[in-house]
Amino acid sequence: MESSIDFTIGPEASPAEAMERAGAMVGLSLPRFLKGVWGAERACAAAQAVLAELVDVTARHKAGIDLVGRVAFDGLHVTVSVGDMLGPLPDPETEPGLYVVHRLASVVGQYDGYQGGRVTWASVAA
Repeated sequence: MESSIDFTIGPEASPAEAMERAGAMVGLSLPRFLKGVWGAERACAAAQAVLAELVDVTARHKAGIDLVGRVAFDGLHVTVSVGDMLGPLPDPETEPGLYVVHRLASVVGQYDGYQGGRVTWASVAA
């Protein structure tokens, strides 16, 4: 059974505000999703770090008006999805925070979003 939280952050939020809002929303739910899972504290911290970086990068390179996201736990992995980014994921040389994402996530990818951009997702093992 999957547990998830979806969020939307409007255009008035700066990248720093978007990171704070997303982190606060997910920070309330994710520990509950992972309750009783071995290594839950580590997985929460890793997923929160990945979320912060993906929100930051996406907020600065948005394709649409709103920033949308989803954090889901399927029993084995926490998947963080944030969109819609204008174009493909930048190289970590351009966006150094993406080194954190690639270090903490077992898989990172993108797919076409609903607002004309790309949704970036990352899977963190629980």
